[in-house]
Parts: sequence; structure tokens; C-alpha cells
Amino acid sequence: MKNIVLFASGSGSNAENISLFFKNHPDVNVSCILSNRSNAGVLERANRLSINTFVFDREMFSQTNQVLDFLLKESPDLIVLAGFLWLVPQKIVEAFPNKIINIHPALLPQYGGKGMYGDRVHQAVIENKEKESGITIHYVNEKYDDGDIIFQGRCPVVESDTPDSLAEKVHQLEYKHYPEVIARILERQG
Repeated sequence: MKNIVLFASGSGSNAENISLFFKNHPDVNVSCILSNRSNAGVLERANRLSINTFVFDREMFSQTNQVLDFLLKESPDLIVLAGFLWLVPQKIVEAFPNKIINIHPALLPQYGGKGMYGDRVHQAVIENKEKESGITIHYVNEKYDDGDIIFQGRCPVVESDTPDSLAEKVHQLEYKHYPEVIARILERQG
């Protein structure tokens, strides 16, 4: 059985989508959802789906080994960031080489890096009059949005797009492709 651990900070729509995708999968299990916010909507979604949760603060994540130790006990085949905004500490990246992935709501390397998330990304894409945007699924390293790209999905940007309408197009790409890419990565692991 392949084991996935999810990290999420917000409402958790991507985390729920991934969890539902694998809910009845014979070989893949979402064992836990971790969050850095005790009031995050993702915790409610996890509860409804009967998935274990673990809430942590910045000190537990970066200064101590509490989150690392928890992950080592969970022994995930893949750690999936689904709307998680903190930079993953180097000790966790090193403990799980090529086993941590993230999704970014733009076509990296453009519109990535510290502070580039959510509507900030979509606003920048529109202001720069880009003709397309999309998603990038990539491996996580010790820098924001810098790891090797695994997959990119694209959508058109039209003149009438607002950050909200562009976000909706990007969300649809996330919901369609993220679970499929996760499944392919796990299959390649053997």
C-alpha cells in the first residue's frame, strides 16, 4: 500500500479532491493531513473523510524535529503540498528526497517565489497581459517554487478575465491533473 501525506493551510479543496480520488484505490491511501493552522477548513474536510490530522506551529516545523519525527513515523511514499504556503525546512526535504511535491497556480518559472500565491499570482498574470496561465506541479527543494518541474497544464487568459475568473480556470486544472500526476509518480516508484 502506497501512503500519501498531505499538507494544507487553507480551505482544503485540493486536499479533499486528492483524498476522494484515492478513497477507494486498492493500492494508495491518504493517511494524514497536516496543517499549520488550527482553524483551517481542511481540518473539517479531513474529519468528514475520516482522515487523521496533525496541526503544528512554526517552531514545531522549523526549530524542532516534531514534524519531521511525525513524518518519519508515517513513512509516506509521497508528501503532497496542497495549498501549503510555508517553505519546507531543509531537514525535511533531505529526509524525503524526490518525495515532496507542490502545485503552483502559474506556469513556472514565471510568477513564482516567496509571496507569489493565490490572487497575487493571477493579478500579476493579468497585469502583464499574458495570453495563457495554468498550473505547475514540481518537486520541492529548499527554495520556493524552484524544484524540478513534473507537469504543466495550461489555460487561456482572455481580456475579460479577473483574478477570480482566472483562479477558477486554474482550480479546474488543479482538480483534474494533480491526482492523476500523483498516481503516475506512485506507479513509477514501483
